[in-house]
Amino acid sequence: MPINITMPALSPTMEEGNLAKWLVKEGDKVGPGDVIAEIETDKATMEVEAVDEGTVAKIVVPAGTEGVKVNALIAILAGEGEDAAAAAKADGAAPKAEAPKEEKKEAAAAPKVDAAPAPAAAPAASAAPAASGAPAKSGDRPFSSPLARRIAKEAGIDLSGVTGSGPHGRVVKKDVEAAISGGGAKPAAAAPASAAAPAPAAAKPMSDDAVLKLFEQGSYELVPHDGMRKTIAKRLLEAKTTVPHFYLTIDCELDALLALRAQINTASPMIKTEKGDVPAYKLSVNDMIIKAMALALRDVPEANVSWTDANMVKHKHSDVGVAVSIPGGLITPIIRKAEQKTLSTISNEMKDLAKRARDRKLKPEEYQGGTTAVSNLGMFGVKDFAAIINPPHATILAVGAGEERAVVRKGEIKIATIMSVTLSTDHRAVDGALGAELAQAFKRHIENPMGMLV
Repeated sequence: MPINITMPALSPTMEEGNLAKWLVKEGDKVGPGDVIAEIETDKATMEVEAVDEGTVAKIVVPAGTEGVKVNALIAILAGEGEDAAAAAKADGAAPKAEAPKEEKKEAAAAPKVDAAPAPAAAPAASAAPAASGAPAKSGDRPFSSPLARRIAKEAGIDLSGVTGSGPHGRVVKKDVEAAISGGGAKPAAAAPASAAAPAPAAAKPMSDDAVLKLFEQGSYELVPHDGMRKTIAKRLLEAKTTVPHFYLTIDCELDALLALRAQINTASPMIKTEKGDVPAYKLSVNDMIIKAMALALRDVPEANVSWTDANMVKHKHSDVGVAVSIPGGLITPIIRKAEQKTLSTISNEMKDLAKRARDRKLKPEEYQGGTTAVSNLGMFGVKDFAAIINPPHATILAVGAGEERAVVRKGEIKIATIMSVTLSTDHRAVDGALGAELAQAFKRHIENPMGMLV
């Protein structure tokens, strides 16, 4: 019997992926554990292993295909002793026709309906609108998708005046959008002549066509969003609009930390590698910031939390995510139990995670979860900024550049290296006073860095 190979879910949140490369071809024999393909998710490139033994009878989804849904059929294996050609032609092996692109999201939102027995289905079929796309009669409920009805309701459009292009004349999202942009649809209810014209919905984002009309044709090029950029946009919008952000900025003196860092790096032993003798470790200021943030959460455990509608999730360890810029986006690999690790361990672990992040080789468990995050733009000369919280975190620390500033000590002006940091908190879980306590704990560790060594 043919064995179907489907697109795997490589993380709990994965909905689709890109089939980057096949490492086998039709006719090859594979066994459990053999790597057969590479799948690109929004954050990483993962290898897919075969779980059954057999011969590759048919590759259904070619290499380079984007947006392959989880559990979609991607290849067929012929079992032991089975003819590969017969397996490839088996009735059950043919992939189902994919819904039109504009209908994918609507199909996901529609309620699942089990197939009815043939005799009972006949009367229902006769009641469906004709495939000609003729609008429903006045008073009848238009044959339309849930998403099309919602968009039409928001825009004040009467669906009975919209011609559907979907199956059996179903009105879909693109039909409503075309009616709105073309002005050809009837309004849901005629407004009184004396009524003022309705104000445009300011909160509704501009359509692609509306944006492009603002620019001279030929003065731009269109670069399609990849999966990572789409995911980042979706999650940041959700975080910014659903999490009540609260911001606290504090200045930290870095002189003691910079002196200790130089001393530690000078004392690093040399180890032999293929590139010659290199230091066993080389601490960065960011490594020490990660440690200080982890210790601050240890000292203020009430701030080491995540918010859910039913509970406050109190974490036992400080798992610090670190924002790493990679081509096309951003990823936050996590230093687990950072409060327990030495600075040299954090430094070497961070270098490894950052390298594999840029190569898109991180495993989902290496960048998902965490209890807080650090975003450092100091290397770009940014003085201070406010970062967006990445749920389920309740905090994120935005780190600015260390710079020499004039400070007043005992009535005298001195020069000190100052770093401004801004703590963003989810005010549902970490309110202002608690956030200030956490910021003070971080400042204490930064300005007294010897305490991070014990």
